[in-house]
Amino acid sequence: MSELSWVNQVIAGDLDEILARELPWEQLYGSRVLVTGASGMLPSYTVYTLLALNDRFNAGITVCGLVRNEEKARAILSGIVDRPDFQLIAQDIALPVEIEGPVDYVFHGASAARPSLHAADPVGTIRANLVGTFNLLDMCVAKQSRGFVFMSSAEVYGAQPPGTELIPETSFGGFDILNPRASYSEGKRAAETICAAYTAQYDLTCRIVRFGHIYGPGMALDDGRVQADFAANVVRGQDIVLNSDGSAVRTYTYVADAIAGMFYALLRGNEMAYNVADPRGFVSIRRLAELFTQVRPENGSKLVFTNEADARAYSAARAQGLDSARVGALGWTPLVDLPSGLSRMVDALSHHLIVGATEPLQP
Repeated sequence: MSELSWVNQVIAGDLDEILARELPWEQLYGSRVLVTGASGMLPSYTVYTLLALNDRFNAGITVCGLVRNEEKARAILSGIVDRPDFQLIAQDIALPVEIEGPVDYVFHGASAARPSLHAADPVGTIRANLVGTFNLLDMCVAKQSRGFVFMSSAEVYGAQPPGTELIPETSFGGFDILNPRASYSEGKRAAETICAAYTAQYDLTCRIVRFGHIYGPGMALDDGRVQADFAANVVRGQDIVLNSDGSAVRTYTYVADAIAGMFYALLRGNEMAYNVADPRGFVSIRRLAELFTQVRPENGSKLVFTNEADARAYSAARAQGLDSARVGALGWTPLVDLPSGLSRMVDALSHHLIVGATEPLQP
């Protein structure tokens, strides 16, 4: 669509699908919305969706995108930084958020999502979720905001009993709380409790969206998660190398479907927490790698194992995904199956590499 020319063709198609959902988008019209972590995959898609509502329906939404690294954000969000309906704000979310004027909705996505950062900067990881959530909710109370959305994670569920496959919103396990890696999981979990506390004490409307393993345009090339590594391998014609038998099973969900699920939770939901995950994407890492090699067979990528025994032996254990029945009851249905979503991701990544970019996977 011509009015979405500020993003690449893949993301423009994704936005068409999101906006075609039968949702009461008019609830957002005329509002002022703050999105934190705006240069990240899920937050950037949130920003794009809100701006696309303006272009498609003249919705009159003003979007404020809060980022920590302004230079990086300007590169990633280059197509929108000069729009009059978008304001880029550069600050650390751990500092008090001071924005003049009203803020009707907040989408809090500022968090260190890469596993490497959890180990390298556990203090910063937990601070963004705890202190950042306090700062934003204090602002929402002061400004009498209409809604707060916290982008959470499947990691809040912790270790599950043996045999657990799909985890509902009511199930929780434990962590080794003395492991610095728990800074992400415990940070997300504690932030959810902070949301519940503010809801109880100040009658705020909070929605917690627990995403599974999301993939698609917007992932950084050096993200460190398998879906980014596999996509980069395929684009470059490299083999995908597994250092295990790849038996761990997770729920992989395309980013546009994930964002649509979040808006269903906000605009139609009446529960505080919702899982968002595509049940069709409940596959092993091994199967995910195989599907990636099939996306562009002409590139010659193959699946290889560092240990040949792993290629022959396969265990169906370690299956853990999210049960999305609750958000499904609101009318949400994932539209993009895994092969199609992987193809879209590779298309976007191919464009990214062709134009010479080296770090973030940009629109």
